[in-house]
Amino acid sequence: MTQDRLALGRRGEDAAAQYLQGKGMRIVERNLSTPVGEIDLVVRDRKILAFVEVKTRRSSAFGSPAEAVGPRKQRQIIRTAKWYLNDTPWKKLQPRFDVIAVTVHGDSFQIEHITDAFEV
Repeated sequence: MTQDRLALGRRGEDAAAQYLQGKGMRIVERNLSTPVGEIDLVVRDRKILAFVEVKTRRSSAFGSPAEAVGPRKQRQIIRTAKWYLNDTPWKKLQPRFDVIAVTVHGDSFQIEHITDAFEV
């Protein structure tokens, strides 16, 4: 992955985290890395623990950023979330899987937040 793509992804994750915090959610983890996979953001929203995949693009010429979260990626996120919930005090919270699609336009961002994007 090139430095430019890494920087773009980081900007998208930062924008997504700010967006979620602005909605009153609390960031629990960023770039959670486990032996079974990685999740961009883990967010607490009252009695819900949301596992959030952030996809960032410069345009939708090749489809929406959210379309990049296909069945294979969903299975990996679910597997990682199960692993994480097994060993945390958060297991009593209701898990939810969200996708945030970020499209960058110069210095501004268009954010699409899809709650309950997929289920176990």
